[in-house]
Amino acid sequence: MIIIIILGVFIAIGVFIYNSLIEKRNHVTNAYSAIDVMLKKRFDLIPNLVEVVKQYTNYEQSTLTKIVELRAKAGSVSLTDTEKASLDTELSTAVKGLMVTVENYPDLKANTNFLNLQSTWTESEEQIAAARRTYNASVTSYNNAIMMFPGNMFAGMLNYTKIDVLETPEEERKNISAKELFNN
Repeated sequence: MIIIIILGVFIAIGVFIYNSLIEKRNHVTNAYSAIDVMLKKRFDLIPNLVEVVKQYTNYEQSTLTKIVELRAKAGSVSLTDTEKASLDTELSTAVKGLMVTVENYPDLKANTNFLNLQSTWTESEEQIAAARRTYNASVTSYNNAIMMFPGNMFAGMLNYTKIDVLETPEEERKNISAKELFNN
């Protein structure tokens, strides 16, 4: 009788750990999907932003073309997560440069459509940052669960491996010089 009780306790603990690992893995997947949704929203803003800027500026056509090309490439279904992250960084940098350059065009800065797009863009960037924080928290919880005993035994059986958190690219970690921004 005692053996059956002990066996039952071990089975219950095993089921709990197994379900916990599955839940944490699903949280990571869900958090990454939230980032994808936010990126899609941002990608959908780009054509409108480019059109409004083209109407008011003599901005380099090559830069606007690059932004449109990056957006199209980022929308590809066949990209790996690493490629998506790289394109996201490149696109974000290009649009930030565009936003800084807009300072030289007073008519554009006063345009209601542009102001609405700029506000929506800023909101989108904040939502993406929040989604990334949520993703990183989910990944950290998942990684802890698969690396700590006894979860690591089940993780090995399920072939669960460590997932990397999203990191800020080195160029975005540098201090921003307002002088350099407005002198360009």
